[in-house]
Amino acid sequence: MDQDRTPTNHPTPRASRRRTWLIVLVIGLVGLLSTSGLLAIWLLKQPTVDPTKPAVDGNTNLSQEEVDVAQVFRKVSPSVVSIVTTQGSILSAKQGAGTGIIISKDGYVLTNKHVIQNARSIRVVNGEGQQYTKVQQVGVDPLNDIAFLKIEEVNDLPAAQLGDSGTVQVGQKVIAIGNSLGRYQNTVTSGIISGKGRPVDAATGERGSDVESLTDLLQTDTAINRGNSGGPLLNSSGQVIGINTAIVSDAQNVGFAIPINAVKGMVRGLLQHGRLEKAYIGLHYLPITPEVHAEYKLPVKQGAYVGGEGRAVVSNGPADRAGVRQGDVVTKINDKKVGDNGSLGSIVSEFLPGETIEVTVLRDGNEQRLRLTLDAYKE
Repeated sequence: MDQDRTPTNHPTPRASRRRTWLIVLVIGLVGLLSTSGLLAIWLLKQPTVDPTKPAVDGNTNLSQEEVDVAQVFRKVSPSVVSIVTTQGSILSAKQGAGTGIIISKDGYVLTNKHVIQNARSIRVVNGEGQQYTKVQQVGVDPLNDIAFLKIEEVNDLPAAQLGDSGTVQVGQKVIAIGNSLGRYQNTVTSGIISGKGRPVDAATGERGSDVESLTDLLQTDTAINRGNSGGPLLNSSGQVIGINTAIVSDAQNVGFAIPINAVKGMVRGLLQHGRLEKAYIGLHYLPITPEVHAEYKLPVKQGAYVGGEGRAVVSNGPADRAGVRQGDVVTKINDKKVGDNGSLGSIVSEFLPGETIEVTVLRDGNEQRLRLTLDAYKE
């Protein structure tokens, strides 16, 4: 007998199969018991939910996100007003509607320029239905869709808190409040920031006859309906980070808001000095996009390129006096990065005429810091 074929003590094939299945079964039972033990430990570690215990706001069925939206609405809604305008002659009067944000207890209101355009009279209505008819137009931003109103003879209105649009991140949660369709006061919607630095040509007026080019807008999928123009776009802390201004009518949930930093200088000047002035730097520039970066072979991918068609540095303007040259790339204003923290125009608009800022530029591969005193913009 060939002893190399099958040892005498080797089990038969059937016995081998039984032993294999037995081993598999034992291993399976051990694994199941181990998993059950882990599952039991995991369940023990989970917080016990008492369905009868009230949530933060007293509602047992709200998620934390829903609670946050509700709290923001309760906080900011008293500062949001409806703006009702009358346009045209007495015989052919037309009414318009929009939204505004109370920014001071003595009655200053921030809204869109197109909301009050050609208005013969303006009426402001708060969320509780109280009407204010003594309303004056204070002025408008010459370069943006922004206007300021003043409710007369008040001194105790709830003012909204302004946030920092320079810190806004794509994907963050945002909330909008407005006078939807001119009929539903203080309607609240929520969504996210979909994009930053968007350019938009916005049409207003009869049949969209007036077109305004807006830049550096925040894009959001938050539902912004007609009548919401001029209302606040809010972060989760209830701070105003944008002013809702435009929608894409043939798209779903594509809306735009002017970043609040673009009006902070004008707001500060109005509240502190009673003057509505816009800071002026005296530059024509191109925001650095991938296309601009490639066309001009720029050394950085963010900032503002001082160039384009024609003379980019206005003769004897603030930038010219400070030493900014054609072909420079402006990368920072003070400690704020141009691009990350907003466009050059939006960052400059945080300051007042007469204030001095530090401008960081790249020139021939070298970084330079220039001191620049801003002028007031003149038509």
